[in-house]
Amino acid sequence: MNRQRVIAAAVALVSGSSWAVEPPWGKGESLGEQRTLDKTTLCTDGKGHYVVVAPHELKGSQLFYGDGKTFVQVALPQFGLSGSSFLEPRFFNKGANSNFRGIDYRVYSEVEVDAEKQTCAVRCGEQTVPFTVVGMEEAQALLKAAKYEPNPQKFVPHALLRDTRGNYYLVERGFKPEDEKIFRVHVGPKGALKRQEMKDIVSDSEGQIFSTKKGELRLLVDREQTPMWIESKKKVELRQVPVTENLPLIYNELGVYTGARLGTPCDDQ
Repeated sequence: MNRQRVIAAAVALVSGSSWAVEPPWGKGESLGEQRTLDKTTLCTDGKGHYVVVAPHELKGSQLFYGDGKTFVQVALPQFGLSGSSFLEPRFFNKGANSNFRGIDYRVYSEVEVDAEKQTCAVRCGEQTVPFTVVGMEEAQALLKAAKYEPNPQKFVPHALLRDTRGNYYLVERGFKPEDEKIFRVHVGPKGALKRQEMKDIVSDSEGQIFSTKKGELRLLVDREQTPMWIESKKKVELRQVPVTENLPLIYNELGVYTGARLGTPCDDQ
């Protein structure tokens, strides 16, 4: 238990630091870097918000979002989607395909750029906000002078459960790959979940047990065994709520992510 808490504290300390990110054009000094910069588009809404659409070797493009002085990396979407798209469960697009090759397009938004027409727009769910393409000379000067930081997300949903009284049990895991073994647990009714003080975590091939100061949450791999919350020896059976099908609920209604910045162009919409 002590070892787990020490590791968690160390990771939290590191995660709280602001580390610089190298943009795809580096310092824009070499010929290759300048070519990458020439292929990069900068757009603004005229209200101090900027989105960068830069080349990406695998995704075709990658996004950065910020105020013109500091930009954060927008998390790349899952396999099968262009880098101009990004996960944005706070804005739901009910008219999009709910299952195209395993992808739920309803929780993805995107930056739309037409290089020929020199137009740019940010679509957040069903809402499209027009942006203006910044001239190349002005854009490159701004991009070279700006700072670049990692995506601000620290935790993402890992598991969601509910009891018969309407209480939800949300388990989060670390957002970064190196933080995936760091977990947090929130318990409570919709809109009022409270973060639990972690005491110990057991994670193996049989499942996961999250021990908190208030109780113990047991998630078992065997689907035939019911997950449960154990508090003062009292067992409460829980129902699994699929995370991927309930992202809008998690981000908009449970209260855990209220006011959080996800590092997307929709953060300020």
